Amino acid sequence: MSITTWNPWRELETMRERVDRLFSELARWRGGEELGIPIDLQETDDALILRASLPGFRPEDISVEVRQGVLTIRAETKEEREETKGTWHIRERRVGSTYRAITLPVPVREDEAQATYQHGVLEIRIPKAEAAERRRIPVQVRS
Repeated sequence: MSITTWNPWRELETMRERVDRLFSELARWRGGEELGIPIDLQETDDALILRASLPGFRPEDISVEVRQGVLTIRAETKEEREETKGTWHIRERRVGSTYRAITLPVPVREDEAQATYQHGVLEIRIPKAEAAERRRIPVQVRS
């Protein structure tokens, strides 16, 4: 018999893993990808650059918003036509919507954000805002 020390943080980590697994299973049950829209987020000296994979979507079906430090991407595709002849054996092409919101890691100039879409990849470039300098606030004594 070996003695093991109890680590309360391990208990929390186990709970987090269970919750992550639950959300992954729910995403698969809904028929979506585990992460919604897969993204890459890069920070340069002067901007944040986000690239999102959205194959099969048209530019007019994509909506991008930046508000209060949160970037939201929505995309929706609809059935072009309804075929009434024949029987479907496999139908895997996506019809529906997808969504992704991410809190940006640094302050940005939201009104200067730009988005381009080419070959199924959405690229969003958002200039970084000047870092607000900390201001020391003097503490006054009340009389």
